[in-house]
Amino acid sequence: MKGGWSERFPRLLRRGNRLAVAALVIAAAGAVTTVLAIEAVSAPDPPANPACQSVVVPAYFSPGTDWTRAVDSQPAPRVMILDITGVGAGNAPDRRFQETVRRAQAAGITVMGYSATDYGQRPVTSVEADVQNYAAWYGVTDIFLDQSASSSSQLAYYRDLTSYIHRLHPGSTVMLNPGTYPDRQYMSIGDIVMVYENSYANLGDLQVPSWVHDYPAARFAFAIYATPGSRLGDAIAQSRRRHAGYVYVTDGTQPDPYSTLPGYWSSENSAIAAQCSA
Repeated sequence: MKGGWSERFPRLLRRGNRLAVAALVIAAAGAVTTVLAIEAVSAPDPPANPACQSVVVPAYFSPGTDWTRAVDSQPAPRVMILDITGVGAGNAPDRRFQETVRRAQAAGITVMGYSATDYGQRPVTSVEADVQNYAAWYGVTDIFLDQSASSSSQLAYYRDLTSYIHRLHPGSTVMLNPGTYPDRQYMSIGDIVMVYENSYANLGDLQVPSWVHDYPAARFAFAIYATPGSRLGDAIAQSRRRHAGYVYVTDGTQPDPYSTLPGYWSSENSAIAAQCSA
C-alpha cells in the first residue's frame, strides 16, 4: 500500500475457520455430475446484517492524535493496520506502539501487522520474522501482506506464507493486498483480499469479475484515496455495490494517502456504521 496499497502505502476480526464450499457442475457423456470443491479458508464471520460494511484503517501514522481519534470513535473501526517501519515489524519493539496497540485491542479493534512482500520477491524468511515479531512484541497475530502479486506465477509464494501464518497462529486472519482483482486462485489463499486500492477518480471505471459474487462480501476490501468530501457518500455506495465488505475512504493523496485520518473521518465512520441499523 505504499503510494497506493498495491505499491507500498496499502499497508479483522478474530474468527473461526470456515469451509467455503463451491459446487461445480460438469456435463460429461450426456450426464450431469456435481463436484464439491472444498476450499479451506480462515474467513471472518459475516456481520449479523449482511448489508453492513466494516471500516479497515491503514494506520500508517505514529502513535498520537490519529490513533486516539480512531480508537475512541463510536463505533470503533473493525480493523486497523499497524505499520511500524514501512516494511514490517522492525528489529526491536517500540514502546509507544505497544501501548497504542493495547488500547486499540481493548476497544475491540482487530489490529493487523503490516508486512511488505515486494510482489513475491521479498525473502519468505523476512516476512516470517515480521509475523513472529508482531506476535512477540505487540500481541498481533493477524497479518496484512502488502504489495501482493496478482498473477498465478506467485501463488506458491503466498500459499506458503499464509500456511505458515495459520500454523503459527491458528484462527488468524491474513489479508492480501494486490490492489486489483487477482487470479481467482488467490481466494483460496487470502482470508480477505484488497481488490481495489486506487483513487476515487478511477473508481467509476472499475470492472468487477463475475466470480466475485461466488464469495461473501466480507472476503473483499477497498481503499479509495483522493476522495473529495463531497463524494464521500458516493465512494462508500460504489464500494458497497461492488461487493466490498471492508472499505476505507480518504481525502489523502499520493505519494502518501494514509499518513493521517481523512478530514471527514467522523462522517465516514458514522455513514458506514449507519448501514447496520438501516
